[in-house]
Amino acid sequence: MTDPIKITLYRWGGSWGPFSVKIPCGECTLTKDILKDTFENELADVPIELEVKDWLSHWWEPLKVGAWHAPILMIEGKVVSQGEALNRGVLVQSVIKEWTKRDTLKGNIVYGKATCPYCVKAKKMLNDAGIEYQYHDVVKESAALYRMIPEVKAIIGEKTPVTVPQIWLEGQYIGGADNLAAWLEEKGLNKVPDNVVSLDDNQTSVG
Repeated sequence: MTDPIKITLYRWGGSWGPFSVKIPCGECTLTKDILKDTFENELADVPIELEVKDWLSHWWEPLKVGAWHAPILMIEGKVVSQGEALNRGVLVQSVIKEWTKRDTLKGNIVYGKATCPYCVKAKKMLNDAGIEYQYHDVVKESAALYRMIPEVKAIIGEKTPVTVPQIWLEGQYIGGADNLAAWLEEKGLNKVPDNVVSLDDNQTSVG
């Protein structure tokens, strides 16, 4: 089993020697709420281990990596936010970046968007071939976008623009719609079965 992503939240609270924090921190509470909701939605498929600590009782820990202003959020020992309510997009991107390092894409996956004609074409080819797949709209699903980009960049190069669709079949990177067409032809999955009759060829006029 893959190890979970470790996240630590240092909230405004705790005590150290004669000092203690008694003033509530609204941004700390908001950050915790954002974490909870994001874990249940965009990051529902990623195993995460969350530890919440009172900042004043552990102030030296984040200070070692240059963070001192709660709320402080660290992912795998790296500071991703401090001093303000957590940015949800930053959280998703940072977690997916770490998760990509330890997880490989499996099965049949299509990343696309609704306004892309090549995405529509790719889905039709897969449907016609009877291939089941998971479809992710990268405009609507931020986790899918942040997962797709580093996966593709690792294959095509950092400086090459990433377009959609991006397709994986049987865990193997295929690429776009043209590559998919070539893959289906190679597998012999682009042929119409013998028992399928075109209605256009068999229409008769009624006088």
